Amino acid sequence: MMPDYHWHTARCGHASGSMSEYIMEAQRQGLIEVGFADHIPMYWLPEEGRNPGLAMADEEFPFYVQRVLSLRETTPVPEIRLGVEADFIPGSEGDLKSILSTYPFDYVIGSVHYIDGWGYDNPDLMHEYEQRNLDELYALYFEQLCAAAKSGLFDIIAHPDLIKKFGHRLAKPPLDLYREAALAFAEAGVCVELNTAGLRMAAAEMYPAREFLVECRKKGVPVTTGSDAHQPEQVGWGFRLALELLKDAGYSEVALFRERNRTFTRI
Repeated sequence: MMPDYHWHTARCGHASGSMSEYIMEAQRQGLIEVGFADHIPMYWLPEEGRNPGLAMADEEFPFYVQRVLSLRETTPVPEIRLGVEADFIPGSEGDLKSILSTYPFDYVIGSVHYIDGWGYDNPDLMHEYEQRNLDELYALYFEQLCAAAKSGLFDIIAHPDLIKKFGHRLAKPPLDLYREAALAFAEAGVCVELNTAGLRMAAAEMYPAREFLVECRKKGVPVTTGSDAHQPEQVGWGFRLALELLKDAGYSEVALFRERNRTFTRI
């Protein structure tokens, strides 16, 4: 059994479909445990500087939480967990901690979408790659990824090599960066996410790459799974391939979460 812990909702401004439609698709596929993990409001920016197409507004957040809790009460199968995807922004850890402590999350997914304020995975900002040294960019990204893991704010680190989203790759796999990140994850006690959304992008492979996932397994980093669905039809996307990759990397179990406590189930 693999959970699908990474679903978004229309509230974030760049997803579609009703929350009930996501659940119906999960039921159709026979998924046993799932979770909504929509984007947290852009807490690090003043309200006038926030993009409503990237994350929900502050006033929407309590309604998002309540809707997930309501669906959980009325849906016996699959088991529904309350999650959130929270951007790690260096220097704003205190603000994020305050927000997260307000709600009864089952898990918090940490992600790195910004490098020095640049939304590197935003298609509208892709042109900036032309002005960047890719080796330096990868180093900056992985430095921030490790800091996110060590912050103590997160249970899961999302799509941990998202920097490859648009197909920008180094000449050789950055094994040293993978090892450093895997060690940081292990020492911090966070879980790595095997995220299948990369199959739908120019990256054309899951996040993380097989070599990165193997390094995580070697360091004893637990793993969980998510489709990063932004539409109901993306629920469980690529999970058959994800299962094959997990086994190939040496994993025999995946992590489950409830009330920010972690258990395991065999795959």
